[in-house]
Amino acid sequence: MLEFEFMRNAFAASAIVAILAGAVGAFLVLRGQTFAGHALSHVGFAGATGAILVGASPLAGLFVVTLLCGIGMGWMGEKLQGRDVAIGLVLTLSLGCGLLFLHFYTAFAAQATALLFGNVLGVDAHTLWLLLGLGLLSLALLAVIARPLLFASLQPELAEARGVSLRLVSVLFMMVVAAATAECAQIVGVLLVFALMVGPPATALRLTTQFGRCVALSVVLALAQAWIGLTLAFYTNWPTSFWITALGAVGYVAAHLWATRPSLSAA
Repeated sequence: MLEFEFMRNAFAASAIVAILAGAVGAFLVLRGQTFAGHALSHVGFAGATGAILVGASPLAGLFVVTLLCGIGMGWMGEKLQGRDVAIGLVLTLSLGCGLLFLHFYTAFAAQATALLFGNVLGVDAHTLWLLLGLGLLSLALLAVIARPLLFASLQPELAEARGVSLRLVSVLFMMVVAAATAECAQIVGVLLVFALMVGPPATALRLTTQFGRCVALSVVLALAQAWIGLTLAFYTNWPTSFWITALGAVGYVAAHLWATRPSLSAA
């Protein structure tokens, strides 16, 4: 299996994305903002297809649009809560715009399918280096804001009283979420970002009461999910995204049956 270059690239790319998604997803689940990853992926689809329409890189379009949207969502903060109808309309409008762009430029229908459902087996060396650079920058930013972000997530009033800028922390975190979403889309597609961004951390939260262990376990689960999914896809010739999403669902159900929901602490 590893004698093929495309499989080596796929394992390397999925490792980068899984580590980033596992770490970011733990904070995302803790803050109750799982919708953000879903929303950013939908908006990013319009950016990627728009980039294809003008002859630019779909990854660049996806990243730029999700980053701008993430900054906007972080800036609005709690103002987004309770506005399900408005958010739903924006998401459906984004998907509609994406389909409209494809309608005008149908020559890249294969790229559209890859954007929707991912194509980790098509990652080349250039994309791999881009994913590595983007992943390292995102993890570095997450490490810098991790302590105030955790403080603001668990005790926002006390954190604000201690001088933590909730808006700044929220904007920086949403920038990291946007980058992680753009990377996940390369592996499982914009419609299945939940598989890596939410599945592993939600499973980890069922198995541990300490947030530090939750982050580590989430990364391990995401990595296992991606690598086992790739291996099963190679030997069965079934879509990689199917195996990754199926493993995520099985893992969560197994964890739910194994343990009762623990109380989370920041220890």
